[in-house]
Amino acid sequence: MLDQRVIEAVRAIVGPEGIITAEEEARTYESDGLASLHQKPDLVVLPTSAAQVSALLRLLHQERIPFVPRGSGTGLSGGALPSPGSVVIALSRMREILSVDLENQRAVAQPGVTNLSVTQRVAPNGYYYAPDPSSQQVCSIGGNISENSGGAHCLKYGFTVNHVLGMTVVLPDGEVVEIGAPTLDSPGYDLPGVFVGSEGTLAIATEITLRLMRKPETVQTVLAAFHHTDMAGEAVSQIIGSGIIPAAIEMMDRLAIEAAEAAVHANYPDTNAVLIVELDGPAREVETQLAQVEAICRQLDCVEFRLAKSDEERALMWKGRKAAFAAVGRISPNYIVQDGVIPRTSLPEVLREIAALAEEHGVRVANVFHAGDGNLHPLVLYDEREEGAEARAEQVAGEILRACVAHGGSITGEHGVGADKKMYMEVMFSETDLATHQLIRCAINPDNLCNPGKVYPTPRLCGEAPGHYQPHPVELAGLGERW
Repeated sequence: MLDQRVIEAVRAIVGPEGIITAEEEARTYESDGLASLHQKPDLVVLPTSAAQVSALLRLLHQERIPFVPRGSGTGLSGGALPSPGSVVIALSRMREILSVDLENQRAVAQPGVTNLSVTQRVAPNGYYYAPDPSSQQVCSIGGNISENSGGAHCLKYGFTVNHVLGMTVVLPDGEVVEIGAPTLDSPGYDLPGVFVGSEGTLAIATEITLRLMRKPETVQTVLAAFHHTDMAGEAVSQIIGSGIIPAAIEMMDRLAIEAAEAAVHANYPDTNAVLIVELDGPAREVETQLAQVEAICRQLDCVEFRLAKSDEERALMWKGRKAAFAAVGRISPNYIVQDGVIPRTSLPEVLREIAALAEEHGVRVANVFHAGDGNLHPLVLYDEREEGAEARAEQVAGEILRACVAHGGSITGEHGVGADKKMYMEVMFSETDLATHQLIRCAINPDNLCNPGKVYPTPRLCGEAPGHYQPHPVELAGLGERW
């Protein structure tokens, strides 16, 4: 437990309404979207300004108390999991869009601003914010920065890192610094690129300058149904191989289709695989590309090719896809959401490997993924009431990640590593790679107070020789085998 003296010092910084000490209220912050990992925080703090964040970090640095930054808590890798003895700094009250500059296509937002609210703010003027995670209605810009979130449209428009121009961040000792610039290409090192995707292990962003984009002249969305995922995967490869870069290409298999239909009645066909292909840009270009996409799909025995004829039909197609994760709860009491990346040409082979793993271990796997850039989201279904079912599901989830790396891919595309997948970092990176990564953390977070125990399987003490790791005291408390 934290010393009462420290709690009172925190209360003096944020006020009585900005601190949570009651156990039943703190339980709300014991996990993120990966609820299987949980740890009650000793204290939850809800600052409302950069000045408060800076004062908090100065205090915690002085007292050698670890802290965990938290956005909306929608992450799926345990990135916002409290460390034993830590303070959770929840940024949900910092939710102002501070400025909008349409002429220069940028906006400045606090970290608690939700992703979708940025687009809603500028949509009447013909602009939008491109990154669109499936949780965009509730996930925060600060969390998006931490995980370098993507979404369906990252194929054409890129991830969060491609849309962050600059940031004001508070370093672990409380120092406030500005990185980047309100331009597309600032001189010097790409420091925003270092901080975006660092999973809260380097600093806390308090102001973020975002890049806005003009809405395209035309958007056309189609649903293509196939008898087999192999044919759907081949269609993806041929579409992109033809020179077309769609705004999005999403794939769902039979189980995912079944779940989406049960949840939101998206009017998907009864089939083994569907693609949602979205094309945008100048009207004439989109018209030509649409004809090419249809020709490719029909050549590969597409059983239905459906063009959304209205904004409502388009929204319904996307509603089914974006509801897929939650919808799986309709067909399974428990499931693990996995996230890996493969070359898109390997889609058919890897899907067959996933099916074989599922059969071998007696679990079901629903596949939903950003097919255009090979970002898989297998959902491993199980029933925790069945003895050994959870262990089998976790084994399958891990083997899927190993398969992704074996095919030249990655253990994560947009969900991050967090506490959930850090044991697989050694599958993807060598000892030398991991030691090099630690040089960055040690330069910015030398005392390992900022979100300790995340991302790296053995986060060495700074200045230590490789292979001689001594854990931070907060890690010794343990959180089961994952820790």
